[in-house]
Amino acid sequence: MPDNRVITNAPNREILKQTVHRPWPLPSRPWVMYQRWHDLLFAHWALPPDEVRPLVPPELDLDTFEGKAWVGVIPFWMSHVRFRGLPLIPTASAFPELNVRTYVRARQDPDKPGVYFFSLDAASLLAVLGARVGARLPYFWADMRAKVSNADIKYLSMRRQQPTAQLVARYRATEGVSIQKSNLEQFVTERYCLYTARRGRVRRIQIHHLPWPLQPAEAEFDVNTMAKAQGLKLPPEKPVLQFAKFLEVFIFAPETLG
Repeated sequence: MPDNRVITNAPNREILKQTVHRPWPLPSRPWVMYQRWHDLLFAHWALPPDEVRPLVPPELDLDTFEGKAWVGVIPFWMSHVRFRGLPLIPTASAFPELNVRTYVRARQDPDKPGVYFFSLDAASLLAVLGARVGARLPYFWADMRAKVSNADIKYLSMRRQQPTAQLVARYRATEGVSIQKSNLEQFVTERYCLYTARRGRVRRIQIHHLPWPLQPAEAEFDVNTMAKAQGLKLPPEKPVLQFAKFLEVFIFAPETLG
């Protein structure tokens, strides 16, 4: 997406008409939330599946690529967060967010691969409480700052009730938007739902957006204990990195499978 785009305050509903890139059709139910994601870094590490499998609910199957499980640490900031038909809430419409995730499939519908979140940290307490209650997602309130300059993004996050969960990083795009995505880039980014599982019940939240405008990236991690806080040991190898400047996202109501 070019940097000279014109963006209004209203959701760009034309995005909902652009679906040829999706692996399955849009949900029949209406969207319920809109968000804009900014200055996002995909940082992924390959782990043996048997190290990740115990931390994923048994109701979900771990999705692997080339025999490896992939764990992502994903910092970004969001704006214009709002529920459909409601105005922006000043303390919950723009804030940094940071997630730790892997990739799964639901046995009830394995043709819709999705994301499983180990944790999501956000700087808005209201957003954290709303997501925990409404979506049953493992959100945590954190002190966070994303300082954006022309050169790079300086990102800081410290979980309030678990200060050992921290990220101190700097990252930046190194080239323009890639015309084609590698198979791994497709695997970790082009997913259009997330899954939660509790007490044997699997729930799915579907999302919609245009294809990710990925750029090659580089990053320095001064502190990165986000995965460790969830019981995951990241390998010493450097992560696979991609950057995305901007994405508009529509979120649909949770649905229970089976």
